[in-house]
Amino acid sequence: MKIIEVVADESYLDSMKNIAEQNEALDFWTVSGEDEARRVVRILVKPEQRQAILDALQGMLAGSSSARVVVIPVEVTLPREEEKEEETETKSTTETTREELYNSIEKNARLNRTYLLLVLLSTVVVAIGLLEDNVAVVIGAMVIAPLLGPNLAMALGTALGDTDLMWKAFKTGAAGMGLALILSILIGIFWPLNVESRELLMRTHVGFDSAALALASGAAAVLSLTSGAPSVLVGVMVAVALLPPAATMGLMLGAGQTELAYGAAFLLAVNVVAVNLAAKLGFLIQGIKPRTWLEKEKAHQSMVSYTIIWVITLAVLLLVIYFHPDFINNS
Repeated sequence: MKIIEVVADESYLDSMKNIAEQNEALDFWTVSGEDEARRVVRILVKPEQRQAILDALQGMLAGSSSARVVVIPVEVTLPREEEKEEETETKSTTETTREELYNSIEKNARLNRTYLLLVLLSTVVVAIGLLEDNVAVVIGAMVIAPLLGPNLAMALGTALGDTDLMWKAFKTGAAGMGLALILSILIGIFWPLNVESRELLMRTHVGFDSAALALASGAAAVLSLTSGAPSVLVGVMVAVALLPPAATMGLMLGAGQTELAYGAAFLLAVNVVAVNLAAKLGFLIQGIKPRTWLEKEKAHQSMVSYTIIWVITLAVLLLVIYFHPDFINNS
């Protein structure tokens, strides 16, 4: 449950009340302010009501330069609202609005010092875990790896037709993976390679199970975000599919093991494609789309084009795995 607070000219008051009533908001009240020409309106809404009310308010206030809409979380409200059985059955699976998703995902896709430091630290930790054959250390590195943000931002940008967000996500993701690769190459040069490490050798083999894991990771990440559930553990799952193969490729290149590095590179390619494809389809299935008709048309074209590209790419990679497994699993 959340409160949608609207600050707008008094002339919009009746329209805002109608929007609240039409969407069956739980409560509606006004707050007195210092500016008599503007009114503060608060609407108490359930999760499944937020998107429809926000869209209606944005459409109504599009011509007002002084209006402001704020979404405020609610910890508890009394008396407790009883949920009817028929409402439970028809409740939307998406409990997070488009705007909340954008705000959450966009800030995690920014290329800044914190992001690069987290990539650097997680790469060092995962490299040590791989070389020492320590699965606990590898998982620990995934907890701090910030790789979920750029991949989800790329998928959300596609769903909304937001090319700026897609480009920002691409730059952030490429910078992170590039830093992880360069750092792991340096570690591979100066740190003796443990060729008997099971954790290391596992990342040089590619199979259909690898693609299934990455697809599940991407889908789970989107489901977690759109349902309002914590995404920390899902972020670990996505990082497992991306960072260890990248670090393994760098370690193998640094140690001069080019054949093993090729297998790790192929695994990384499969995982990147699968995670992004699953995330894009996840946003599509969850009904995440722009508000206006023109934006929807743009987003539809973007989603279709990028989905086709990812599907074809993944299909080609899987065909190589099926027909030429020895070509990529040389070890």
